[in-house]
Amino acid sequence: MPEPFDLRGRRVWVAGHRGMVGSAVVRRLASEPCEVLTVDRAALDLRSAADVLAWMGRERPDAVVVAAAKVGGILANATAPADFLHDNLAIQDAIIHGAFRTGVEKLVFLGSSCIYPKMAPQPIREDSLLTGPLEPTNEWYAIAKIAGIKLCQAYRRQHGCDFVSAMPTNLYGPGDNFDLRTSHVLPALMGKIHAAKAKSGGPVEIWGSGTPRREFLHVDDLADAVVFLLRTYSEDEHINVGSGEDGTIRELADLIAGVVGYAGGFTFDGTKPDGTPRKLMDVSRLHARGWRHRIDLRDGVAATYRWFLENRAA
Repeated sequence: MPEPFDLRGRRVWVAGHRGMVGSAVVRRLASEPCEVLTVDRAALDLRSAADVLAWMGRERPDAVVVAAAKVGGILANATAPADFLHDNLAIQDAIIHGAFRTGVEKLVFLGSSCIYPKMAPQPIREDSLLTGPLEPTNEWYAIAKIAGIKLCQAYRRQHGCDFVSAMPTNLYGPGDNFDLRTSHVLPALMGKIHAAKAKSGGPVEIWGSGTPRREFLHVDDLADAVVFLLRTYSEDEHINVGSGEDGTIRELADLIAGVVGYAGGFTFDGTKPDGTPRKLMDVSRLHARGWRHRIDLRDGVAATYRWFLENRAA
């Protein structure tokens, strides 16, 4: 077993610190004895390998968390596939190669559960990767994230770099994207349900049948897992991060409606795609290492709705 990575006195760069995941990691690292490095998009284009290398050469981070990515839901992936593939490949390559060139001691690359085949056996084990076709509605993002995993493995195998990959399940929490054109299912439902309540309208239309099953993890739980893995994980294979619990989209809508205080009901548009029928992560490897999520879904949704009301609602 390798020695744990000691955060004391280390400079940790959180790439993508303005996003939901990156900002949660920054919050979590604030309680650790390390220095957190961040850089705004206006000052550094993470797609530019030369600029990223120059910045890392000046700042000399000891560790890197790659939380930067171009993200979005089914509609966003369908309308901008080239952007999702190109931008994510460019960001990953620039940061991971830059970490190698500047002697970064530890790197955690964050991917997504969409890397797994659409019909992967449930719950999804890490070794399901590349065993079947991807879900077509987000394959561009998935392919980029698979490339990121393989890039970390390649630098580990060829150069001995301590670069690891973690695959989070569906995330939600403060800082989420509530734009209906580009958001994921939980914030999209929250925004729709809030708007319907505000207008005394209903029922709320939901894309698809409402039967697909999804797992959700609060972003603050993910951030805690990232720090745990930063310290303790040093293996070639990526590791799943999730709650190990799932429910249907209909059940999620009902839960959100209860939190929001909406009773107008739902209709389901079966002409719209459902996406993957079920996506539950096998988190037994992470559990065996001693980490488990702490935030209950209902409590997390309630906290997220409070954040939404304070920061985004009209």
